[in-house]
Amino acid sequence: MLPPPSRPQPRPMDPRLQTESVIGGVSSADKITLGDIARERVDVISEKMHRLPDEYLDHLKIQLRAILESQNRDEFMILHNFVQTRSDLTAQTLIKAHRTQLEILVAINMGIQAFLHPTISLSRDCLIEIFVYKRCRNIACQSLLHCTCQICANRSGFCNLCTCVICNKFDFQVNTCRWIGCDLCSHWTHTDCAIRDGQIFPSTEMLYFRCGACNGTSGLLGWVKDVFQYSAPAWDRDALIRELGFVTRVFRASDDPRGKKLFQLVEKIKGGLADCRLILMFFQELDSPSSSSSLGNGGQLLMAPQEACDRVAEVAQEVLRKLEMVGDEKMRMLKNARLSLDACEREVQDKAKQLEELKLERQKQLQELERIVRLKQKEVDIFQLKADAAKRQAERLQRFALAKSADQSQQHYATTYNSFE
Repeated sequence: MLPPPSRPQPRPMDPRLQTESVIGGVSSADKITLGDIARERVDVISEKMHRLPDEYLDHLKIQLRAILESQNRDEFMILHNFVQTRSDLTAQTLIKAHRTQLEILVAINMGIQAFLHPTISLSRDCLIEIFVYKRCRNIACQSLLHCTCQICANRSGFCNLCTCVICNKFDFQVNTCRWIGCDLCSHWTHTDCAIRDGQIFPSTEMLYFRCGACNGTSGLLGWVKDVFQYSAPAWDRDALIRELGFVTRVFRASDDPRGKKLFQLVEKIKGGLADCRLILMFFQELDSPSSSSSLGNGGQLLMAPQEACDRVAEVAQEVLRKLEMVGDEKMRMLKNARLSLDACEREVQDKAKQLEELKLERQKQLQELERIVRLKQKEVDIFQLKADAAKRQAERLQRFALAKSADQSQQHYATTYNSFE
């Protein structure tokens, strides 16, 4: 009987074709998700994040920014509820947090993606104070929440300078007539909210605003003057028209001569019948000692023609100087924004290229594995055919050996029988 054919030893697989649970150089055991950060203990996640590369941490922040930007808020609300229901997130435990972990927790808790922006870097202490509602979560403000009044106690992290007393809503607009501030308690109110709730009322002396927080009153003429003198040079035409609209709505009900004069002047500017620089001249007249005596019938300003021309020229030169300064600052900000945008676009392109290369490499690995499986299957079929052939050959040899043994036995018997005869 022939010996059975030896089975060939399997060839070692190329290490590049072995499937490993590694993505972007991070093993599955070290990977963390946004859900892990929102649920797990601070020290456990912090220890894991210190072992992760910066690219992986940046990817987590980009992923959360995409969730905050999307219209579907279900995924964010799940993360937000995880953070809100935890009792271990205190100022003492957050000190141990990784910086990226802290930024993600603050962004989830506050629902503001600006905390994840690469160009915005707040200190760890500031982030912790924002998380525990000790500092205003408005990045443009960041004031300490020192006000303990009943109104501010229900604002979930916004200070008295950033939220309307009436509607409790917040926006990022500053240096605008959209907001009216109280001179006594420093609480702020939307101009439209104050008009709607009747908190702006006239008198024979001045138009007043009554604060809903302290019930104190503030003069509105000085408020408009401060906004225009400090902010008007930075406005474009659309912004100027918008601000004049606020002034018109406020001073429409004015009964005093100066308020009526301001209302008429704003209406002329909006209608294109007067130069907008005249409003700055009007506010300068308010500061002059003879302002009260310069008001004639109907609140008209009395001024010599030459003096008016000189003042217009002075105001024009000052405005031009400020506009040049603002223009230079805007150009610098635009350049920085362009550089940041280019960097973000390059980063997105690099990430997309890496993802495409990873998909291509994974596809090649799958194709190579399928090819090896087919080859192994063919080898199995060939060995099966050889084994079947060897089995048939062994059976033939066995039958031949039996037949030959029987023939030899007959010959031996015949020889033995003949010897006895």
